[in-house]
Amino acid sequence: MARNYAEHFNYIRGMMGKMGKEIPGTMGGIGQLHKGALEKGALEAKMKELIAVGIAIAVRCEGCMTFHIMGAVQAGATREEVVEAIGVGIMMAGGPGVVAAAEAFEILEQTLAAKPA
Repeated sequence: MARNYAEHFNYIRGMMGKMGKEIPGTMGGIGQLHKGALEKGALEAKMKELIAVGIAIAVRCEGCMTFHIMGAVQAGATREEVVEAIGVGIMMAGGPGVVAAAEAFEILEQTLAAKPA
């Protein structure tokens, strides 16, 4: 049965909030790193999120795929752009990446289905 990735996103975000109370320096640091990495520079946030999608697949991080696919869509990425980023993740990870990419594809489908028109 497929995971509900909107619920998974909220669960991870909630756990990150709890960790932020326990280890505020570490979680604050990672928050600053995330913010700084996605700031507009030579690359737009959408492109950076798409890069993160490919990396998330290559390292097989389901939570990362969830956050960055949702982030890419929120930054204006189209289905086609995310699917191509999924393909890059497969290329970088080989066979095991195909399994992770299947999860990423489901995350994309759920994200787009939940997005208001």
